[in-house]
Amino acid sequence: MFLPAELSLELIIAAAALDSINPCVFGVLIFLLAYMTKVFKSKSRMLLAGLIYVAAVYITYFLAGIGLLTVIKSTGIGIQFYWLTAFIAIAAGLLEIKDYFWYGKGFSLQLIPGSSERIKKYSEYMGKMETEHPVLSLLIAFLLGVFVVFIELPCTGAPYLAILGMISTGELAEGIPLLLLYNLVFILPLFIIIFLVYIGSSSEKLEAWRKEHRGLMRLLIGLFLFGLGAYMLWTII
Repeated sequence: MFLPAELSLELIIAAAALDSINPCVFGVLIFLLAYMTKVFKSKSRMLLAGLIYVAAVYITYFLAGIGLLTVIKSTGIGIQFYWLTAFIAIAAGLLEIKDYFWYGKGFSLQLIPGSSERIKKYSEYMGKMETEHPVLSLLIAFLLGVFVVFIELPCTGAPYLAILGMISTGELAEGIPLLLLYNLVFILPLFIIIFLVYIGSSSEKLEAWRKEHRGLMRLLIGLFLFGLGAYMLWTII
């Protein structure tokens, strides 16, 4: 597998793993699973809907990455994009570190404003479809996954953008397997949460755990992003 000189598989896996433990990602999934356990008639249906949701997240993240790389390569702005994503990583890292000490104070990386209400609205529609048209409820679970990817971007996009910036220095075709790997690692914790709910863990306990550790999650992501951005600048300078 081809890798740009400044990139490694370890770096891709680390970025995806830390991106995946973002409190925004966990919070949305835990809310949806809590709703699904009430709406769906069996645990197997809840499990299926959860897996469809995660599949939608994977596909959407991957296609978004391919689309952005295609634009970068076709316009020849790879170097400019590399610089931009390096600075975004540093800025996002500082904001994440800030939230470890002053969580939610001042400007923070979060979901697009108003998106929580939309998620609740679409979830209620999914519940209605489960009663009237069960197949359509699974389609809504997929569409929810697509929707959530875009509303989470301000909260979760920095690590992905940084990796895309590094991949953009190579050939587009050679970046495809790297994006497949990144997104596979990104969704693994989501599978774990779904499995925990499936075997009986309550969403309330999972949400309490998320709130207890969200500051630490932010700190880990922030330190990594700051270091990644600095590394990107060092390699290009």
